[in-house]
Amino acid sequence: MKVLVTGGAGYIGAVVTHALVEAGHHVVVLDDLSTGFADSIPAGLEFHQLPVHQVARVLTRDSGFDGVLHFAGKIEVAESVARPDLYWDVNVAGSMALLNAIRVAGTPRMIFSSTGSMYEPTGGKLDENAAVRPNNPYAATKYAVDLMLAGECGAFSLGAASLRYFNASGAVGKLGERHTPESHLIPIVLQVAAGQRDELMLYGDDYPTPDGTCVRDYIHVADLATAHLLALESLQPGRHEIYNLGNGDGYTNKQVVEAVREVTGRPVPVKVAPRRPGDAAATVASSEKARRDLGWRPARPSLHDIISDAWSFHQATW
Repeated sequence: MKVLVTGGAGYIGAVVTHALVEAGHHVVVLDDLSTGFADSIPAGLEFHQLPVHQVARVLTRDSGFDGVLHFAGKIEVAESVARPDLYWDVNVAGSMALLNAIRVAGTPRMIFSSTGSMYEPTGGKLDENAAVRPNNPYAATKYAVDLMLAGECGAFSLGAASLRYFNASGAVGKLGERHTPESHLIPIVLQVAAGQRDELMLYGDDYPTPDGTCVRDYIHVADLATAHLLALESLQPGRHEIYNLGNGDGYTNKQVVEAVREVTGRPVPVKVAPRRPGDAAATVASSEKARRDLGWRPARPSLHDIISDAWSFHQATW
Protein backbone atom coordinates (compact mmCIF):
# COMPACT_ATOMS: atom_id res chain seq x y z
CA MET A 1 0.00 0.00 0.00
CA LYS A 2 0.91 3.64 -0.40
CA VAL A 3 0.49 5.18 3.06
CA LEU A 4 0.92 8.61 4.61
CA VAL A 5 2.30 8.72 8.15
CA THR A 6 1.61 11.96 10.00
CA GLY A 7 3.99 12.47 12.92
CA GLY A 8 6.33 9.91 11.40
CA ALA A 9 9.42 11.54 12.95
CA GLY A 10 8.14 11.06 16.50
CA TYR A 11 8.80 8.18 18.89
CA ILE A 12 6.01 5.75 17.99
CA GLY A 13 5.46 7.17 14.51
CA ALA A 14 9.09 6.57 13.52
CA VAL A 15 9.06 2.97 14.76
CA VAL A 16 5.88 2.29 12.79
CA THR A 17 7.30 4.04 9.73
CA HIS A 18 10.35 1.76 9.73
CA ALA A 19 8.13 -1.30 10.19
CA LEU A 20 5.95 -0.24 7.25
CA VAL A 21 9.01 0.20 5.02
CA GLU A 22 10.37 -3.19 6.07
CA ALA A 23 7.00 -4.76 5.22
CA GLY A 24 7.23 -3.39 1.67
CA HIS A 25 4.80 -0.48 1.87
CA HIS A 26 5.37 2.79 0.00
CA VAL A 27 5.60 5.32 2.84
CA VAL A 28 5.43 9.13 2.85
CA VAL A 29 6.03 11.05 6.08
CA LEU A 30 4.56 14.37 7.20
CA ASP A 31 5.88 15.98 10.40
CA ASP A 32 6.45 19.54 11.55
CA LEU A 33 9.49 18.45 13.65
CA SER A 34 8.21 20.39 16.66
CA THR A 35 8.87 17.31 18.80
CA GLY A 36 10.09 14.77 16.22
CA PHE A 37 13.54 14.26 14.73
CA ALA A 38 14.38 14.14 11.04
CA ASP A 39 17.10 11.56 11.67
CA SER A 40 14.40 9.09 12.79
CA ILE A 41 12.94 8.94 9.27
CA PRO A 42 14.32 6.17 7.03
CA ALA A 43 16.86 7.48 4.52
CA GLY A 44 15.46 8.28 1.09
CA LEU A 45 11.84 8.45 2.18
CA GLU A 46 9.63 11.23 0.83
CA PHE A 47 9.26 13.71 3.69
CA HIS A 48 7.16 16.85 4.05
CA GLN A 49 7.96 19.21 6.93
CA LEU A 50 4.48 20.60 7.47
CA PRO A 51 1.97 20.93 10.31
CA VAL A 52 -0.89 18.47 10.09
CA HIS A 53 -3.25 21.39 9.46
CA GLN A 54 -1.66 21.64 5.99
CA VAL A 55 -1.91 17.95 5.13
CA ALA A 56 -4.13 18.73 2.11
CA ARG A 57 -0.98 19.92 0.33
CA VAL A 58 0.21 16.28 0.33
CA LEU A 59 -3.01 14.27 0.53
CA THR A 60 -4.73 15.28 -2.71
CA ARG A 61 -7.22 13.76 -5.15
CA ASP A 62 -4.44 12.40 -7.36
CA SER A 63 -1.96 11.40 -4.61
CA GLY A 64 -3.06 7.77 -4.68
CA PHE A 65 -2.78 7.01 -0.97
CA ASP A 66 -4.35 3.77 0.23
CA GLY A 67 -4.24 4.75 3.88
CA VAL A 68 -3.15 7.20 6.56
CA LEU A 69 -1.58 6.43 9.93
CA HIS A 70 -2.10 9.46 12.16
CA PHE A 71 0.43 10.08 14.96
CA ALA A 72 0.79 13.87 14.70
CA GLY A 73 -0.31 15.46 17.95
CA LYS A 74 0.61 16.85 21.34
CA ILE A 75 1.03 14.29 24.14
CA GLU A 76 2.05 15.95 27.43
CA VAL A 77 -0.68 15.82 30.07
CA ALA A 78 0.67 18.68 32.20
CA GLU A 79 1.09 20.89 29.16
CA SER A 80 -2.47 20.12 28.09
CA VAL A 81 -3.74 21.39 31.44
CA ALA A 82 -1.72 24.60 31.12
CA ARG A 83 -2.44 25.07 27.38
CA PRO A 84 -5.73 23.34 26.51
CA ASP A 85 -6.12 25.71 23.54
CA LEU A 86 -2.95 24.29 21.99
CA TYR A 87 -4.21 20.73 22.37
CA TRP A 88 -7.63 21.45 20.88
CA ASP A 89 -5.94 23.21 17.97
CA VAL A 90 -3.31 20.57 17.14
CA ASN A 91 -5.04 17.36 18.19
CA VAL A 92 -8.62 18.17 17.22
CA ALA A 93 -8.47 20.91 14.56
CA GLY A 94 -5.44 19.21 13.00
CA SER A 95 -7.30 15.90 12.87
CA MET A 96 -10.33 17.61 11.36
CA ALA A 97 -8.08 19.00 8.61
CA LEU A 98 -6.75 15.50 8.02
CA LEU A 99 -10.23 13.96 7.83
CA ASN A 100 -11.31 16.66 5.38
CA ALA A 101 -8.32 15.85 3.18
CA ILE A 102 -9.01 12.11 3.43
CA ARG A 103 -12.59 12.68 2.34
CA VAL A 104 -11.61 14.84 -0.63
CA ALA A 105 -8.85 12.45 -1.70
CA GLY A 106 -11.06 9.38 -1.34
CA THR A 107 -8.48 7.65 0.87
CA PRO A 108 -10.19 4.50 2.21
CA ARG A 109 -8.24 3.70 5.41
CA MET A 110 -7.04 5.44 8.55
CA ILE A 111 -5.40 4.35 11.80
CA PHE A 112 -5.37 6.76 14.72
CA SER A 113 -2.90 6.87 17.59
CA SER A 114 -5.23 7.09 20.59
CA THR A 115 -4.74 6.53 24.32
CA GLY A 116 -5.88 4.24 27.12
CA SER A 117 -5.59 7.13 29.56
CA MET A 118 -9.14 8.22 28.70
CA TYR A 119 -10.69 5.33 30.64
CA GLU A 120 -12.06 5.58 34.16
CA PRO A 121 -9.92 3.18 36.24
CA THR A 122 -11.87 0.32 37.79
CA GLY A 123 -9.15 -1.65 39.56
CA GLY A 124 -9.47 -4.43 36.98
CA LYS A 125 -8.33 -4.83 33.40
CA LEU A 126 -9.79 -2.23 31.06
CA ASP A 127 -11.37 -3.41 27.82
CA GLU A 128 -12.89 -1.34 25.02
CA ASN A 129 -16.25 -1.20 26.82
CA ALA A 130 -14.82 0.44 29.94
CA ALA A 131 -16.27 3.81 30.88
CA VAL A 132 -14.50 6.75 29.22
CA ARG A 133 -13.84 9.64 31.64
CA PRO A 134 -11.02 11.87 30.34
CA ASN A 135 -9.51 13.77 33.28
CA ASN A 136 -7.29 16.14 31.29
CA PRO A 137 -7.44 17.99 27.95
CA TYR A 138 -4.92 15.59 26.34
CA ALA A 139 -7.16 12.54 26.91
CA ALA A 140 -10.25 14.56 26.01
CA THR A 141 -8.80 15.55 22.64
CA LYS A 142 -7.94 11.94 21.84
CA TYR A 143 -11.47 10.87 22.69
CA ALA A 144 -12.87 13.68 20.55
CA VAL A 145 -10.98 12.35 17.53
CA ASP A 146 -12.22 8.82 18.24
CA LEU A 147 -15.78 10.18 18.12
CA MET A 148 -15.04 12.06 14.91
CA LEU A 149 -13.76 8.87 13.31
CA ALA A 150 -16.89 6.95 14.25
CA GLY A 151 -18.98 9.56 12.47
CA GLU A 152 -16.75 9.66 9.39
CA CYS A 153 -16.89 5.90 9.02
CA GLY A 154 -20.66 5.83 9.32
CA ALA A 155 -21.26 8.70 6.89
CA PHE A 156 -18.50 8.28 4.31
CA SER A 157 -17.53 4.58 4.40
CA LEU A 158 -14.05 5.23 5.78
CA GLY A 159 -12.44 2.17 7.33
CA ALA A 160 -10.67 3.21 10.53
CA ALA A 161 -9.22 1.96 13.78
CA SER A 162 -8.33 3.80 16.97
CA LEU A 163 -5.48 2.11 18.81
CA ARG A 164 -5.56 3.01 22.48
CA TYR A 165 -2.07 2.56 23.92
CA PHE A 166 -1.15 1.83 27.51
CA ASN A 167 2.31 3.31 28.24
CA ALA A 168 4.39 2.80 25.13
CA SER A 169 7.95 1.99 26.20
CA GLY A 170 11.26 0.53 25.08
CA ALA A 171 13.23 1.23 21.92
CA VAL A 172 14.09 -0.26 18.55
CA GLY A 173 17.75 0.36 17.77
CA LYS A 174 18.29 4.11 17.37
CA LEU A 175 14.57 4.80 17.79
CA GLY A 176 13.64 5.61 21.37
CA GLU A 177 12.09 8.25 23.60
CA ARG A 178 13.55 11.74 23.21
CA HIS A 179 10.93 13.93 24.82
CA THR A 180 11.72 17.42 26.11
CA PRO A 181 10.78 17.66 28.88
CA GLU A 182 10.66 13.95 29.66
CA SER A 183 7.52 12.92 31.54
CA HIS A 184 7.46 9.13 31.15
CA LEU A 185 8.59 6.96 34.03
CA ILE A 186 11.02 4.50 32.41
CA PRO A 187 13.22 7.08 30.61
CA ILE A 188 13.18 9.27 33.74
CA VAL A 189 14.40 6.38 35.90
CA LEU A 190 17.07 5.62 33.30
CA GLN A 191 18.20 9.25 33.47
CA VAL A 192 18.65 8.82 37.23
CA ALA A 193 20.61 5.60 36.68
CA ALA A 194 22.80 7.45 34.16
CA GLY A 195 23.51 10.26 36.60
CA GLN A 196 21.58 12.85 34.58
CA ARG A 197 19.15 13.35 37.45
CA ASP A 198 20.03 13.26 41.14
CA GLU A 199 17.02 11.24 42.21
CA LEU A 200 13.60 9.96 41.20
CA MET A 201 10.58 11.73 42.63
CA LEU A 202 8.10 8.97 43.48
CA TYR A 203 4.67 10.53 43.75
CA GLY A 204 2.73 8.62 46.37
CA ASP A 205 3.45 5.36 48.18
CA ASP A 206 0.07 4.95 49.89
CA TYR A 207 -2.08 3.71 47.03
CA PRO A 208 -4.18 0.51 47.44
CA THR A 209 -1.63 -1.53 45.45
CA PRO A 210 0.80 -4.31 46.45
CA ASP A 211 3.57 -1.89 47.48
CA GLY A 212 1.65 1.39 47.71
CA THR A 213 2.83 2.84 44.39
CA CYS A 214 0.87 3.25 41.15
CA VAL A 215 0.46 0.27 38.81
CA ARG A 216 0.82 0.69 35.05
CA ASP A 217 0.80 -1.54 31.96
CA TYR A 218 3.92 -1.10 29.79
CA ILE A 219 3.90 -2.16 26.12
CA HIS A 220 6.99 -2.39 23.93
CA VAL A 221 6.93 0.10 21.07
CA ALA A 222 7.88 -2.68 18.62
CA ASP A 223 4.76 -4.58 19.63
CA LEU A 224 2.70 -1.46 19.03
CA ALA A 225 4.17 -1.24 15.53
CA THR A 226 3.13 -4.81 14.82
CA ALA A 227 -0.42 -4.00 15.89
CA HIS A 228 -0.54 -1.05 13.48
CA LEU A 229 0.44 -3.21 10.52
CA LEU A 230 -2.09 -5.87 11.43
CA ALA A 231 -4.84 -3.29 11.91
CA LEU A 232 -4.03 -1.66 8.55
CA GLU A 233 -4.69 -4.94 6.77
CA SER A 234 -7.94 -5.58 8.66
CA LEU A 235 -9.83 -2.31 8.08
CA GLN A 236 -13.30 -2.60 6.57
CA PRO A 237 -15.22 0.19 4.78
CA GLY A 238 -17.72 1.92 7.03
CA ARG A 239 -16.38 0.39 10.25
CA HIS A 240 -14.57 2.11 13.11
CA GLU A 241 -12.83 -0.34 15.41
CA ILE A 242 -11.22 0.40 18.78
CA TYR A 243 -8.39 -1.75 20.11
CA ASN A 244 -6.72 -1.48 23.50
CA LEU A 245 -3.01 -2.28 23.31
CA GLY A 246 -1.15 -3.35 26.43
CA ASN A 247 0.56 -6.40 27.85
CA GLY A 248 -2.23 -7.08 30.31
CA ASP A 249 0.24 -7.09 33.19
CA GLY A 250 0.67 -4.26 35.67
CA TYR A 251 3.91 -3.19 37.33
CA THR A 252 4.21 -0.85 40.28
CA ASN A 253 6.50 2.16 40.15
CA LYS A 254 8.76 0.49 42.70
CA GLN A 255 8.98 -2.63 40.51
CA VAL A 256 10.03 -0.44 37.57
CA VAL A 257 12.74 1.18 39.70
CA GLU A 258 14.03 -2.19 40.87
CA ALA A 259 14.04 -3.55 37.31
CA VAL A 260 16.09 -0.54 36.17
CA ARG A 261 18.59 -1.21 38.96
CA GLU A 262 18.87 -4.84 37.84
CA VAL A 263 19.22 -4.03 34.12
CA THR A 264 21.70 -1.17 34.51
CA GLY A 265 23.59 -2.34 37.60
CA ARG A 266 23.41 1.22 38.88
CA PRO A 267 21.83 2.85 41.92
CA VAL A 268 18.57 4.75 41.58
CA PRO A 269 18.04 7.14 44.53
CA VAL A 270 14.33 7.66 45.24
CA LYS A 271 12.54 10.42 47.12
CA VAL A 272 8.90 9.90 48.02
CA ALA A 273 6.65 12.90 47.41
CA PRO A 274 2.90 13.44 47.88
CA ARG A 275 0.46 12.04 45.36
CA ARG A 276 -0.18 14.06 42.23
CA PRO A 277 -3.78 15.06 41.53
CA GLY A 278 -5.42 12.84 38.92
CA ASP A 279 -3.03 9.88 39.16
CA ALA A 280 -4.98 6.61 39.12
CA ALA A 281 -3.94 3.80 41.43
CA ALA A 282 -3.86 1.23 38.63
CA THR A 283 -4.47 1.11 34.87
CA VAL A 284 -4.00 -2.21 33.08
CA ALA A 285 -5.28 -3.12 29.62
CA SER A 286 -7.28 -6.02 28.39
CA SER A 287 -6.11 -6.54 24.80
CA GLU A 288 -8.24 -9.60 24.12
CA LYS A 289 -10.06 -7.92 21.23
CA ALA A 290 -6.77 -7.18 19.41
CA ARG A 291 -5.60 -10.71 20.07
CA ARG A 292 -8.85 -12.19 18.81
CA ASP A 293 -9.55 -9.96 15.81
CA LEU A 294 -6.03 -9.12 14.64
CA GLY A 295 -4.09 -12.17 15.80
CA TRP A 296 -1.81 -9.78 17.70
CA ARG A 297 0.54 -11.09 20.37
CA PRO A 298 3.18 -8.99 22.16
CA ALA A 299 6.59 -10.45 21.30
CA ARG A 300 8.50 -8.56 24.02
CA PRO A 301 6.20 -8.39 27.04
CA SER A 302 8.93 -8.67 29.68
CA LEU A 303 9.50 -5.48 31.67
CA HIS A 304 13.22 -6.30 31.79
CA ASP A 305 13.35 -6.58 27.98
CA ILE A 306 11.53 -3.26 27.59
CA ILE A 307 13.91 -1.54 29.99
CA SER A 308 16.97 -3.22 28.49
CA ASP A 309 16.11 -1.95 25.00
CA ALA A 310 15.42 1.54 26.36
CA TRP A 311 18.74 1.49 28.27
CA SER A 312 20.68 0.49 25.14
CA PHE A 313 19.11 3.42 23.29
CA HIS A 314 19.78 5.77 26.19
CA GLN A 315 23.45 4.78 26.37
CA ALA A 316 23.89 5.26 22.61
CA THR A 317 22.42 8.79 22.71
CA TRP A 318 23.65 9.83 26.16
